[in-house]
This record gives sequence, C-alpha cells and structure tokens, in this order.
Amino acid sequence: MPTRKAPRKGSLQFWPRKRVRKFLPRVNWKAISNDSDKKIKGFICYKAGMTTAIVKDTTANSMTKDKKIAIPCTILECPSMRIFSIRFYKYGIVVKDILAENIDKELKRKLKFPKKKSSKIEDAKDYDDISIIMYSQVKKSGIKKTPDIIEIGLYGNVEDKLNFAKENINKEFAISDFFQNGELIDLRGLTTGKGFQGPVKRFGITLRSHKAEKGIRKVGSIGPWHPGRVTFRVPMAGQMGLHTRVNYNKKVIGIGKSSEKDVNLKNIKNYGDIKTDYIIVHGSVQGPSKRQLLITKALRPSKMQTKKQYELLELKK
Repeated sequence: MPTRKAPRKGSLQFWPRKRVRKFLPRVNWKAISNDSDKKIKGFICYKAGMTTAIVKDTTANSMTKDKKIAIPCTILECPSMRIFSIRFYKYGIVVKDILAENIDKELKRKLKFPKKKSSKIEDAKDYDDISIIMYSQVKKSGIKKTPDIIEIGLYGNVEDKLNFAKENINKEFAISDFFQNGELIDLRGLTTGKGFQGPVKRFGITLRSHKAEKGIRKVGSIGPWHPGRVTFRVPMAGQMGLHTRVNYNKKVIGIGKSSEKDVNLKNIKNYGDIKTDYIIVHGSVQGPSKRQLLITKALRPSKMQTKKQYELLELKK
C-alpha cells in the first residue's frame, strides 16, 4: 500500500479561533496605498443578500466578449456617513480628539461624551498624522437605529487631511463619492457564526474507521505521553464562525441609488427593501444578511481581476 499522507488541518494564521469582540475590525490604514484623490479610504456597508446579474462581458480577449453572461453577485446597502470626530496623532499616539457638531441622538445614548469637549480644530497643534472617526446613518436603511462607528484613514499628506477634515466635518458622505463602478475593493467583516462545533466540521479532519473505539467524529490521538500536555495544534471542538476575515479584490459591477422602479431591490429575503445607496459586487461576501462590513480600497489588486470588465444589464431574483 502507498504511504498515507495526512497533512495537518487548519491554518495557524487564523488563531485563536474564538468570537471577536467587535463587529467592525481595525484596519492598518497606512498599508493601503496613498495614491488617490478620493480622500476617504473606507466606508461602512450592510449585506443585503445575493442574486444573479445578467451582464455584458466587455473584457478584452475574453471568450465571451460582447456576450450576455450570468454571474453571481452580492448587493450591499451603503447608507450615508458622517464624521464623529477628528483624531490627531503624534508618534502613533492619540494626542487630541475634536468632536463634530450635530451628532446622531442614537449615538449620544450609546457613548459617553466628555464634559469639556473641544470643538475647535485650531486647538490641536503638535501632531504628525490625522484620521477621522465616522458613523453610519443606518437608521435611514431601516435595519436598526444604533449607528456603527469606526476610525477611517485619509489620503494625502497631513495638510491635505487637515483641509479635508475642516471642510467636511459637518457634511454627509455617499458611497459614490469615494468608490466607482469597475473598481476593485476589499471587504472586511465577520463570518457567519455557527456556534460550538466538533473537530470534523471545524477543521475538516477525516472520519475514523467504523471499528475505531470511543467515537468516530473525533481525533484519533491528542498527542504523545511526553510532553505530557495537549498542544494547541490538536484539532479540538470549539467556536466556529464569527471570525474576522478579509475578502480581497471584489469587482464592483454596479453602484447607484435606490429607486422604486427596480423591483429586484425590494423584498430581499431576510433583509427587506434597499432604501439608500447600494453597491453590487461580483461573487459572495462573508456573513449573513444585515451584517455590517467595511469597504476599503484594494490592498493588493490582482491584474486578472483588474482586466475583467462587466456592463450590468439586469438583476435576477
């Protein structure tokens, strides 16, 4: 018989496999390229659901060029966002936070505001970097009332960031102001939670023989006698899902505002109607419906994905 090969199961890159503490993950904004004039590097969206899109393939040298093809896609609702505060850094440490005016009432109920707040940007003097903390106006979409809040990086040098913050501290932002059709994006968020699962489902280990003792859906050996302990590398039962993951290089095939004429943007299963701006991406996205996600510019855009071009014709339910 040939030698049986059984490589270890599961990636140690994603460890420990436990529930996250917050829904929207932190992002290393400095790693995302700075060559853009869109100013904001990220945007909060909400997963509505999946559907089929009929598109015209306009990719050069494609076998289906100028033909209609059907591709899977995901609809993401993107209600407008506002600035909560401007954050000033010095040597990577927060030195000042300037709160904006006209903050959402629902946010005031959830967060503790300082008694003495500084609302003048001129009060911040010694700093070397600027970012903004933004919140989504999710109440407009009808999903929930409590806004989601996250820190978002800005493009440009310190002077450009400061000018942008001064001019837009009390304005609303739409998804169409920062992302466009045909662009590659990354989607950061949580996977669907599946609760407590065994090692077969959690790590994909092989079922044991029908003659095996003490169970079939379990690990044959959890380790040697010496060292006399169970290492963390042994596949064990535990939490599965609700982990932070990144979906790289998703192609935007449609972007726009909700309209009463488009029937396919209404009565989406487990979601309802699209009431604000939306974005349609090629393929699937992690998480269940109504899950909050963070859209960012592609961290490492692939050439193959960049070449693909689609013209959205119709959405099918």
